[in-house]
Amino acid sequence: MTTDFSFHLLGRDGAARTGEIRMPRGVIRTPAFMPVGTAATVKGMYPEQVKALGADVVLGNTYHLMLRPGAERIAGLGGLHKFMNWPHPILTDSGGFQVMSLSQLRKLTEEGVTFQSHIDGSRHMLSPERSVEIQNLLGSDIVMQLDECVSLPCEDKVAEKAMRLSLRWAERCKTAFGNPTGRALFGIVQGGAVPALRVESAKSLVEMDLKGYAIGGLAVGEPQDVMLAMIEVVEPHLPQDRPRYLMGVGTPDDLVEAVSRGVDMFDCVMPTRAGRHGQIFTRFGRMNLRNAKHADDPRPIDPQSSCEAANSYARAYLHHLVKADEMLGKMLLTWVNLAYYQELMAGLRAAIAEGRLKDFAAETKAAWARGEEP
Repeated sequence: MTTDFSFHLLGRDGAARTGEIRMPRGVIRTPAFMPVGTAATVKGMYPEQVKALGADVVLGNTYHLMLRPGAERIAGLGGLHKFMNWPHPILTDSGGFQVMSLSQLRKLTEEGVTFQSHIDGSRHMLSPERSVEIQNLLGSDIVMQLDECVSLPCEDKVAEKAMRLSLRWAERCKTAFGNPTGRALFGIVQGGAVPALRVESAKSLVEMDLKGYAIGGLAVGEPQDVMLAMIEVVEPHLPQDRPRYLMGVGTPDDLVEAVSRGVDMFDCVMPTRAGRHGQIFTRFGRMNLRNAKHADDPRPIDPQSSCEAANSYARAYLHHLVKADEMLGKMLLTWVNLAYYQELMAGLRAAIAEGRLKDFAAETKAAWARGEEP
């Protein structure tokens, strides 16, 4: 087992890469999809299930955990890994996005963000230093800088102001984080949908010599083609020997397209949230188990899937659970979705290693478009 954080490229196919992030708590195979464990749990899943599906890392959230149960409390109980019974790598996001999207009466200054909790109205201050302190208390393996994330579309001057503030905050996060062994701080490229701002942000962050770089401020309302264009603008300016993380993305199609453009890491609530609402992702495309056509269908979701929830339960039963709003339905469909996302990532890694990514992507998309036999 390694004692430090490192990234190793194992193969390339065009701009796409496959590799390994190695750190004391384990290896993250890239491209990687990180299930979201916002409040120290991947909703509806046991930690052992999440690992068995092929997830090497999960994501926790600074904003939610600082409010409940509290970072100091988690530290006193042995840290987030012990607290949630996940001994493998954890990435924590900085809380910035949630402050901007969930909090009431927030006030943004150079120092940080003062906000009211969406839970009980209590007032809090989140500065770059406090964000890093909370993530250190949690014991996360990959720490994200605090940034300001704006919604798209927005005026160029708004994107520029947020980008420059995020760069200043990145410097402060780097100072606060130091250089601990075996852990990493990632910077976040901002700049809205303005190519010049994205390039400036990326170049400035690279000068800080961080261990990884994220592309933030996307998947916030803009069309997919805008998101992909921003990835293409940023990618040439990010170092080849550091992991790239596209935050908050996305659909299976988003993952395939972003991997082909050189992205290594992803997270998104989509597979878990969709599962709780009766929507599933499969190799046949998206399905809605609420639809009446499933009520008398004895077939499983996909007999070829390695996921028990997909290969062993009748669609009619899953439809019934969804319509009855039963907890088991939410759990099973979340399981189906996370399994498919991990199968997709494993397929992408293998295709890159074998130099057949273009064919894999075309075959995968054709299967989604074709659907299944009636």
